[in-house]
Amino acid sequence: MSDTPNWRSRLPGARLPAPGLTKATIAGFEGVRLSVEEAEDSLVAAADRLAPLRAPWAREAFNILAISGGAAGGAYGAGILVGLTRAGRRPDYAIVTGVSTGALIAPFAFLGPSWDDRLTDAYVGGHAADLLGIGKLGPGSGAIFRSESLDRLVSRYVDAEMLAEIAVEHAKGRRLLVATTDLDRQRTVIWDMGEIASKGSEEALSLFRTVLVASGSLPGIFPPKRIVCQADGVLYEEMHVDGGVTTPLFLMPEALLRWRKLGQRLARSQVYAIVNTVLDQAPRTTQNNMPAILIRSFDTMLRFSYRHAIEVTAAFCARHRLPFSVASIPDPGEAFSMMSFDTATMRRNFDNAVARAMGENLWVTPVAEPSIAAGLMQALKTRPDRAGAVPRNGPVEDPSAEPEA
Repeated sequence: MSDTPNWRSRLPGARLPAPGLTKATIAGFEGVRLSVEEAEDSLVAAADRLAPLRAPWAREAFNILAISGGAAGGAYGAGILVGLTRAGRRPDYAIVTGVSTGALIAPFAFLGPSWDDRLTDAYVGGHAADLLGIGKLGPGSGAIFRSESLDRLVSRYVDAEMLAEIAVEHAKGRRLLVATTDLDRQRTVIWDMGEIASKGSEEALSLFRTVLVASGSLPGIFPPKRIVCQADGVLYEEMHVDGGVTTPLFLMPEALLRWRKLGQRLARSQVYAIVNTVLDQAPRTTQNNMPAILIRSFDTMLRFSYRHAIEVTAAFCARHRLPFSVASIPDPGEAFSMMSFDTATMRRNFDNAVARAMGENLWVTPVAEPSIAAGLMQALKTRPDRAGAVPRNGPVEDPSAEPEA
């Protein structure tokens, strides 16, 4: 069987068929995607992989960092990490997850402060403006920018050295997870990036880069990534786009979060979320033309999506009595655009984040709402607590949740 697509799939606009309900795998990378079913044995296996049981007397913290999408707003998230390093308050993270621009930040967050210089250069070194400028538009590609724009940006920083260090940390039990959206199946796919890195091959480097680019490929802005897979000797092709289409922020696979026994494995855990956009509503007059209406509608949809994701995470943390701290871009007092890739704007966001992370008001503690519907409007009743502080009256329980087993 050939491992390469046939000639028909290489014709303009053509592709191999999607696997549909067939369980397909990527040749040589069978264990790199987390598929969590509702069956108890599957949940146990996933929990063992992500949050293994620890001895009751174990003292080490189990910190989880989730980094959201936000396109150019990722400069703010990068600045937070650098600022925490400079302030001497950056914790070690047992699990780091990333979506969209958060997926591009996640490997640097996972590897720690020694990679801060490269993270800084990636977001404020001017490379985004060079590669995503007007000259890089991709007419006829089904997207605003050409496919190689984001590929080149990722390849500049994701190399064999990075994968080797990620593999070392993965072997210690730490986990780096990235989400993409399988457009054909309309579902979230969570990739174990440390497992990919552990393969240590050129193919692993290529897949690692492809997953990061796919997670950041906002439909219509960047072309989707096509990933060849196989089942029973038949080749298929999956189309992956921005992970934020289905999950703007995540801690673990959704089925695992609903598993009541997970809380036993998260003792002494602290959950952090970096949201690379503005969450508060920004009332202003929308111009009466199609581009303005579309952009405003898209921005509104994203803000509600992020607020919903934060509420779900807050409810999970409240149920398991886990401190939960969120940092997001404060209201800039002016129009904010996630698509402003000019270096001056990204540098301003980065510097503001560094300063805020070195101060005392970076983190807020969302209050879990009694229901998701109510939380859509009030998911961010926050106050500027110290990092990771539990609300003064204790953690807020989700009244709709059953007690832990």
